[in-house]
Amino acid sequence: MHIGIVAPEFPPDIGGVETYAYEFSKELARRGHQVTVFTSRHAQGEVDVPGVVVLPVLAVRRNLDRQILADHPSDVWHVMNASYAWLALEGVPTVVSVHGNDFLRPYMLAAKYSPSKLPFLWRFSKMDPRWLKPFWVWRTGRLVATALRGAKHIIANSRYTERALLERHPACRGKTSVAFVGVAESFFAVEHRGVPGEVPHLLTVCRLSESRKNVDLVIRALARLKDRYAFAYTIVGDGHNRARLEQLAQQLGVGDRVRFAGFVNQRELLSAYSEADLFILTSSVLPGSHEGFGIVYLEAAASGVPSLAARVAGAAEAVRDGVSGMFVDTPEVDAIVLALEKFLNGTISFDRNACRRFAEEFTWKRVVDYAFKHYK
Repeated sequence: MHIGIVAPEFPPDIGGVETYAYEFSKELARRGHQVTVFTSRHAQGEVDVPGVVVLPVLAVRRNLDRQILADHPSDVWHVMNASYAWLALEGVPTVVSVHGNDFLRPYMLAAKYSPSKLPFLWRFSKMDPRWLKPFWVWRTGRLVATALRGAKHIIANSRYTERALLERHPACRGKTSVAFVGVAESFFAVEHRGVPGEVPHLLTVCRLSESRKNVDLVIRALARLKDRYAFAYTIVGDGHNRARLEQLAQQLGVGDRVRFAGFVNQRELLSAYSEADLFILTSSVLPGSHEGFGIVYLEAAASGVPSLAARVAGAAEAVRDGVSGMFVDTPEVDAIVLALEKFLNGTISFDRNACRRFAEEFTWKRVVDYAFKHYK
């Protein structure tokens, strides 16, 4: 079967949606299918996916991309962002994977019109007044609402995401299912390099461009514990909030215990997990933005590392309380302090093998099996 994957978010960019599209495409190719991934061009070049053709051709504009995709016939199309659900309106069988933020407040503005192909108007194609952005967000939201109703099937990455979708688009009821996500095999091969009695190593992996990740709250919590407990905290990821967070760590007197690693490659990421004793990501839910699931919690569990998460949105399904981690009910400094103190003083502990067994329940084979029921 020839399967066209439309993934504007794709490696080498980093993120949960990028990982989903990459691993999903790789699993399809492993099964012997002809897979073509359509993505946006990346300045650092395109990744090599065994058995997959990667075409960096998307403009993230429906009026430009519709002809590009029409020139590449596939037996079925699977789009990895709700903003591309418009493909279902082109008369081709389309399956859509939704992650949460892509339909709550579309950020891939596919409805934005580019005049670059029109006579005399091409010279205005570079103009992008900021005051028009709310209009294009609204237009794309309307397009997504119409297109999702025409999709062959919609696959959500969590029960929470499915509920949020049906609350926003009740006309989609009856054509959704939950496939969750998977975790790459490489994380199960991580061996813990810690030594009993050594300083506990804490780890966060996320973009530092989203305030709802609450990395600042974790730093504030650790500052209140610094005089009673030893720890080392590594933050993997980058973004426009990094400088502010670095400054905060210095101001609170934990600058020598908090290391900002920036973006890392896969080998370095696995190494970070091998040194970690606890993974921390206590995200909030904001209007139009939430943690649809959180693949990083599974990556931590597969590496034998328990997580501290907030019991909100999809994160509540990505961690099993008492098995692969623990929760704070609300992402607030006081709650994070109490949870971290229980871990640092040994009141609560976790079995690394139990973490891995939990992660084994989530495979890309299972996700693709869900999708394949709706390909035929």
